[in-house]
Amino acid sequence: MTSPKEKASKGEKKLGAGGTAKTSQPKVHPNVRLLSPESIIQIFDRFKQANPAPQTELLAPNDFTLLVSVVLSAQATDKSVNKATAPLYQVADSPEKILELGEAGLISYIKSIGLFRSKARHVMELSQILVRDFGGKIPRTREDLQKLPGVGRKTANVILNVVYGEPTMPVDTHLLRISPRMGLSNGTTPEAVEQDLIRVIPAEYMQHAHHWLILHGRYICTARNPQCTDCPIADLCMHNNLDS
Repeated sequence: MTSPKEKASKGEKKLGAGGTAKTSQPKVHPNVRLLSPESIIQIFDRFKQANPAPQTELLAPNDFTLLVSVVLSAQATDKSVNKATAPLYQVADSPEKILELGEAGLISYIKSIGLFRSKARHVMELSQILVRDFGGKIPRTREDLQKLPGVGRKTANVILNVVYGEPTMPVDTHLLRISPRMGLSNGTTPEAVEQDLIRVIPAEYMQHAHHWLILHGRYICTARNPQCTDCPIADLCMHNNLDS
């Protein structure tokens, strides 16, 4: 799952007239046309009809390994993470086994993934915390999840949604890019887009909404050369910023 940094930058602060601090990043995209509530319902109804139960493309045999894979996927592709973790999870699929493996042993499996040294340190530290404070189980509150090393808001949202079935909205680079393009949000930050999507997407679609959007952004609404002629929602999409 390719992801922006877990904790999004709030933008550099610059001093304006009179020494007043102001952010260099606009809070909303200018001139973005937003979808009507009726169009949003039609879009997600089409997504549901085409793929009623979408799944993450990260391959993980249990909740703990899913957490590890999401941490490893920051600024990496699902494919690269799956390639590295397939042999890892055959020997270490719990926090206790990760601790037994040790940091050097973990690195030997994940060294093909970008930022593998810092990610290995995070996985070791979060494994220690899970064993010490949570009996080896994955916590189910956002507060506890975000206390784990390497776990920011996006990763916490993934776990809350996939493991515990909560209607959260993990915003990765795909959602940050396609939500304004489609007309679902005019936000410019992950948290702004997250709040917009939670507000406009009907509750009945929220369980799977982020997976539908990730897959749409990954395979249809690509950053370069979006496949508009093959897009199942082309007639509804607002096509914002495609000509800019």
